Amino acid sequence: MHATVPLKMDDIAGSRTQRNVAQTQIELGLSDYDRDNEDEDQILISPSDADRKDHAFKSTMNGPLVDVLHVWTLKRVKNRIFGSIRIVTMQNKINLLLPFGPAAVILAHFLKEEHGWIFFFSLLGITPLAERLGFVTEQLAFFTGPTVGGLLNATFGNATEMIISLYALDNGMIRIVQQSLLGSILSNMLLVLGCAFFMGGVIHHQKEQVFNKAAAVVNSGLLLMAVMGLLFPAVLHFTHTELHVGKSELSLSRFSSCVMLVAYVFYLVFQLKSHRNLYDPVDQTQGENGGVTDEEEVAVITHWEAISWLAILTAWISFLSGYLVNAIEGASQSWNMPVAFISVILLPIVGNAAEHASAIMFAMKDKLDISLGVAIGSSTQIAMFVIPFCVVVGWIMGKSMDLNFQLFETATLFITVIVVAFMLQEGTSNYFKGLMLILCYMIVAASFFVHVDPEHTGHDNN
Repeated sequence: MHATVPLKMDDIAGSRTQRNVAQTQIELGLSDYDRDNEDEDQILISPSDADRKDHAFKSTMNGPLVDVLHVWTLKRVKNRIFGSIRIVTMQNKINLLLPFGPAAVILAHFLKEEHGWIFFFSLLGITPLAERLGFVTEQLAFFTGPTVGGLLNATFGNATEMIISLYALDNGMIRIVQQSLLGSILSNMLLVLGCAFFMGGVIHHQKEQVFNKAAAVVNSGLLLMAVMGLLFPAVLHFTHTELHVGKSELSLSRFSSCVMLVAYVFYLVFQLKSHRNLYDPVDQTQGENGGVTDEEEVAVITHWEAISWLAILTAWISFLSGYLVNAIEGASQSWNMPVAFISVILLPIVGNAAEHASAIMFAMKDKLDISLGVAIGSSTQIAMFVIPFCVVVGWIMGKSMDLNFQLFETATLFITVIVVAFMLQEGTSNYFKGLMLILCYMIVAASFFVHVDPEHTGHDNN
């Protein structure tokens, strides 16, 4: 009698294991596992029956169940991959422009002299990639938290401009680097912010939208610091007051770039760590529906999928940027259009596609602080990080990249920063402020359309 007790306990344990496996199978939808077991307290079987049942159970585990699990895993992975591709590449109308990327590559190989069409197709092909890069970064931000997510959004939001600039810098096209980065700042501050103010003001015309004035003042101060960094090398050059002709200007630019990078690092600490509460959005007035808020957004792809897409999109943008940059001068001649206009106006519009869409969308949702963070925050990062970073990288490459953007470009930036700072000083916005910013951008665009960049300025060299 005593010998049968351990057997009963072993059988009970095996029965519980079977029940757990069966429950797992049912939850996964893998099989119709039979669970017609009697109550464990009533099970009394012989050792031979226990051995046979254990052998049958192991056969099930090592045979059909393993095959089913393998098939189910492969099917799940396949569905996940195709679902991710569908979400990223097919759920936005702007993705209709994706085929222009491969078309530009084909055109560059078979019709090498058609620089205008190569540039145009590359421009259209990069546009949806820049927008999707912003989307994937936002998805990744769901898993990293607001602090790291904000940094990721700012960094990858300007990834397109940085990639194009580094490629042009490697090819010695210093003026194109300077003008495209300058154009990105002008586009964000005038066009992107102007459209956000205008669309938000039209949708919410019954009230005046508000935003965090303190955060806007900090960004305006950083932009003025960036203008100072660009202004002194230009003034030093055009007043012919260099201590060492041809060297002092470059040395000052490199020193100023290092100072600006240090300032940007402390700005990140200030924004993300020590004074995070300063960047809290202001309380918005409840809507007419009694204060019903928007549904909380959730991620639609996993963090590993987001990281994979970041790598794929960045690589494809880098690849197309080569064709885009190489075709700029040819496109200028084909279209009878100044290189300055292409670099300052056309390239930044493509690079800022993600910021443009996001800023307008959030402004229409009455989330103006986010729109301001996208437009002004992106401009601040380009002015205080990307431009100095390119100077330092050029220093490492042996390129004479400096902060002398020429008087015309520097004056344009200075006036733009002053205008935008005045628009932000009250902490409110409306459609008329947005309209004024858009009209200012049209004046800037027209100015660069009739502006001829001085040739042989000594920048385009190795």
